[in-house]
Amino acid sequence: MAESTLLAFPSTHRSVVLAARSEDPEERARALEVLAAAYWRPIFKYIGMKWRSQGERAEDLTQGFFAAALEKGWLERFEPEKGRFRTFLLACLDSFVANDLRAARRLKRGGGAVTVSLDGDDDDGAPREREIADPKDLEAEFQREWARSVFAMAVEGLRARCRGTAKEPAFALFERYDLEGSEAPERPSYADLAKELDLPVTQVTNHLHWARREFRARVLATLREITTTEEEFRAEARALLGRDLP
Repeated sequence: MAESTLLAFPSTHRSVVLAARSEDPEERARALEVLAAAYWRPIFKYIGMKWRSQGERAEDLTQGFFAAALEKGWLERFEPEKGRFRTFLLACLDSFVANDLRAARRLKRGGGAVTVSLDGDDDDGAPREREIADPKDLEAEFQREWARSVFAMAVEGLRARCRGTAKEPAFALFERYDLEGSEAPERPSYADLAKELDLPVTQVTNHLHWARREFRARVLATLREITTTEEEFRAEARALLGRDLP
């Protein structure tokens, strides 16, 4: 999904948040697809932490949220001057999940043939007391999952860019050294990688330099699409890349 959706607005890096307000239903759908690629996993984890919904229930709520956002035009209400899109998105999500749980609880108590199992309910349908996650923990975890999603989109875009081209060795090196190597007890040396891929050591250096530069550019391109103002873009770039943009 990531590579195809990132190509939806290739020439101007138009904000898909703004494109989601388009009168063209196809453009709105493409925009929401990009947003879902970036926010699906963070929202899924957030629902699990805050609303104590797990597995298929959390997946249904996540999918239902994006479907409702498209059908009901929620993103049209977003006002960039009032704060970050992420804050607005979570407010919409909380409202959606709360309404969904209330509706499901009404079905459960209505005495009809439909029975809905709700996380956090006792057998008699009464809501069970639960410990709500610390808002700071929720925000931090959402930020971490969002960063992973943005990085994953950039990695998949880079993989697709290199596949079947002369840049394939560059991605292979990037994957071995920067992705897999960062999790390994000990990273392979450039000499080891050169031997493994039958390349000169200088070429390993050049390939890694190119891949890192391309990866960073793809991260920034993704951020351009999913933010709405220059200030928000720079703040998110600083949070993900650890430094201010020039």
